[in-house]
Amino acid sequence: MADWKERVRRVFYPAYEARMLQAMPAESLPRHVGVMLDGNRRWAKAVGRDTAHGHRAGAANIEPLLTWCDEVGIQVVTLWLLSTDNLHRPEAELVPLLGIIEEAVASLVDQRRWRIHPVGALNLLPVATAERLRAAEESTRDIDGMLVNVAVGYGGRHEIADAVRSLLTEHAAKGTSLEELAEIIDVEHIADHLYTAGQPDPDLVIRTSGEQRLGGFLLWQSAKSEFYFCEAYWPDFRRVDFLRALRAYAQRDRRGGR
Repeated sequence: MADWKERVRRVFYPAYEARMLQAMPAESLPRHVGVMLDGNRRWAKAVGRDTAHGHRAGAANIEPLLTWCDEVGIQVVTLWLLSTDNLHRPEAELVPLLGIIEEAVASLVDQRRWRIHPVGALNLLPVATAERLRAAEESTRDIDGMLVNVAVGYGGRHEIADAVRSLLTEHAAKGTSLEELAEIIDVEHIADHLYTAGQPDPDLVIRTSGEQRLGGFLLWQSAKSEFYFCEAYWPDFRRVDFLRALRAYAQRDRRGGR
């Protein structure tokens, strides 16, 4: 039965996907898509494999996603690969996971198609991991392609705290008093110190695995985003799932976050 279903998908899904694309005008597509790659561990348990196998299967699905984004002209993609909370996982799981992330980022660099920008508290990561992420950014800086934010050691509250800390440090160096800063500080001052400073906020945030919560992902930037929750675990997320998310976004009446 499973083989029969797979054969049906291979025959009919390409035509179905093509029709969905034709029905979505370019002006209705998001510029920036954030993706919470959730469900690797549960997927691994469901197929009777260990956690590392689930993370590797999830990592293998990143390049296909970015290719799908390229196909429709997405400008920025933010991938949440590891949260600050994940850093407290047992060492037996965390160390292999960091290695898988490093390999996945290196593979993206090797493609020479996308600009890599790490977002997160790199100071909380092992030195070797942080250095590899910075090297990935530097080696892809001049690539004229889609911007890919890799969120590693990322937490939305931590990002906002870092932004405020950076803002205070900047103005202290200028000799600005706290009283003077309190008079002039506004939303844009903080936005200019976020990890994603200078980028458009995400228009669409996708979370896989059926969970329907932000969990700390792009808390500041997603204030006016649309959200799409997909039942599939991340390793099972397909092009048709991505296109359904875009279709849902295109069909919504966006009212500036109100």
